[in-house]
Amino acid sequence: MSKPAFFALRYFALITLILSLSFCQSKTKVDLLIYNARVYTVNQNFGEAQAFAVKDGKFVAVGSTSDIRGKYSATQETDAHGQPIYPGFIDAHAHFYGYALNLQQADLVGTTSFAGVVQKLTQHRQKYPNTAWLLGRGWDQNDWPTKNFPTQDTLNSLFPDVPVFIERIDGHAALVNKKALEIAGINKHTQIKGGIIERKNESLTGILIDNAVELVSSKIPEPSLSEKIAALLQAQQNCFAVGLTTVVDAGLEKPVINLYDSLQQADQLKIRLYAMLSPSATNQQYYFKNGPYHTARLDVSSFKVYADGALGSRGACLLHPYHNRPRETGFLLQSPADYRKLAADIYQHNFQMNTHAIGDSANRLLTDIYGEVLKSKNNRRWRIEHAQVVNPTDISKFSKYNIIPSVQPTHATSDMYWAGDRLGVDRLTHAYAYKDLLAQNGTIALGSDFPVEHINPLFGFHSAVARQDAKNYPAKGFQIENALSREQALRGTTIWAAYANFEEKNRGSIEPGKLADFVILNKDIMIIPASEIRETQVLSTFVNGEGVYKRK
Repeated sequence: MSKPAFFALRYFALITLILSLSFCQSKTKVDLLIYNARVYTVNQNFGEAQAFAVKDGKFVAVGSTSDIRGKYSATQETDAHGQPIYPGFIDAHAHFYGYALNLQQADLVGTTSFAGVVQKLTQHRQKYPNTAWLLGRGWDQNDWPTKNFPTQDTLNSLFPDVPVFIERIDGHAALVNKKALEIAGINKHTQIKGGIIERKNESLTGILIDNAVELVSSKIPEPSLSEKIAALLQAQQNCFAVGLTTVVDAGLEKPVINLYDSLQQADQLKIRLYAMLSPSATNQQYYFKNGPYHTARLDVSSFKVYADGALGSRGACLLHPYHNRPRETGFLLQSPADYRKLAADIYQHNFQMNTHAIGDSANRLLTDIYGEVLKSKNNRRWRIEHAQVVNPTDISKFSKYNIIPSVQPTHATSDMYWAGDRLGVDRLTHAYAYKDLLAQNGTIALGSDFPVEHINPLFGFHSAVARQDAKNYPAKGFQIENALSREQALRGTTIWAAYANFEEKNRGSIEPGKLADFVILNKDIMIIPASEIRETQVLSTFVNGEGVYKRK
C-alpha cells in the first residue's frame, strides 16, 4: 500500500471513529430501554409499538426499535424477543387488605361438600392449635350436592371450646359455632336490621347474612402489626406475580389507610392502591373535614357503599321474588333515606360514591338516587359496583348520569350454574350484561372482587371475552351476546379502570409522560385461542420502571 493510500485510510478510520463517538454521545441517557417487543400501548387509537424508553419512573418515548435505540441509551437494555407487553393491569374492584389477612386462614375455596370444609378446618386447627379463633373463608353451598346452607352442629361437636367463624365465598354470609354466638351475645331473640340471623324450628342454625355477620366478626381479635405487615407484603407479591400494578381496595377504615401510607412511604409497599373508604361515622367525620388524600401510590377520594347483599346468599335486593324462593326478595342494608343523605354528603364534600348494587331493585334505587344528586351529565364518575342484575328500563340511567359500571367478569362464569335458579329465565337475560352497560358511556371498569374470585386478572379477561369458566364451559359461552371484544377487555383492565379512578392521565396506557407500569407475558392474549388465556404466564412486572417480579 502506498503512503498516500495508507494515510488516506487512517484519516477515513479516524473520521469514522469521531462520527461514531459523536453519534453515541448524542443519544439521550435513560434508565431502561426495552426493544424488539410487541407493545400494546392501549392509547386512544389502540396503537402498537416495538420499544420504549423509561426515565425517572416514567415512559419518555414509545416507538419502533430502530427509532428508540437510535435516540436513547440506557444502563439497562432488554431485548424482549418479540414478547407481548401491556400496561400494568388494574383490578377495579378487590379487597386487598381482606385478601392479605385471609392468607392466614383456612382456605375453603373449591370445597365440594360441607364434609370437605370440615376436613380443611380440622387440618388448619392441627397446624395452628393455639390460635384464639378458628377462621376460614371461601365455602359455597352452590358447589355442593346439597345446596342448602350448612348448620353449626358439626362445628359444635368438633370445636366446642374454640369460636369458629367461616365466611361464604362472597363475604355476605358466614357460618359460626355456638361458642362464637355466645361471645357475640347472639341468641334466638336477637334482631338485626339489614341482615338475617337464621333460625330453624326456633333454634339458631349458625348462619349469619349481611349485617348480621359483623355481630360476630367484630369480636375477632385483630392480628398483630407484624402479622398484618407480613400478610400485606405477601399479598403484594402475589399481585405482582399475576401482573397487577394497581388495586382498588373497597371498603377501608382509616387505620388501614394509615398502615398503607406508612408502608408505601417506607418503600415496602410498592403496589399502587386506590382506597375506597367505608362510610363509617369516623371516616366521614375525618375525611369530610380534611378532604381527599393523594400520594404517588395511594389515592383516598371515594366511599364504598353497600346497597344490598349477594345473589348467592339471597341477600341481593330484587324487584320480584327469587325464582326458587317465591316469598323472598332480598333486602336493602339501609333505608332509602339513609342512602339519599349519604349521597348528598358525599357529593357536597367532593368525594366519589361507589355503591355495591347487585339486585335489580338495589340498582334501580341507587341509580335514581345518583340521578337526584348528579342531575345530568357530569364528570363526578360515580360508580355502581357489580351491577349484576339491572332491569332494562334502568340501563339508560348509566348514560344519563355518566355512571360508571364496575363489574367482575368471573362473577358471571362462576354464577352461571345457579343464577337461573335464583332469577328465572327471563330475568337472567339482563344479568351480567356487560356489553349493554359498556354501550351507555363507552367505558366499563373490570375487576375480580378477590378474594371472592381468583386474583389473576387474566381469568377475568378470559371470562369477559369468551364468557367461559376455567374448563372453557360452556362451549359457546354463557350469554355470549354480552361478551366484550379483546380490545374492550384490555381497556377495561387498564385505561378504563384508570379512568374510573380519575387516574387516566398518569397510568393505564404506555405513553410518554405516564408512569412506567407494565407487564410482559409469555403469550399474546390478544391473538391466542381463548382456551389458552388462563394458562398464560407473567414473565415480568414493572412499577415505576422498577422490576418488582420476574418469573423463575
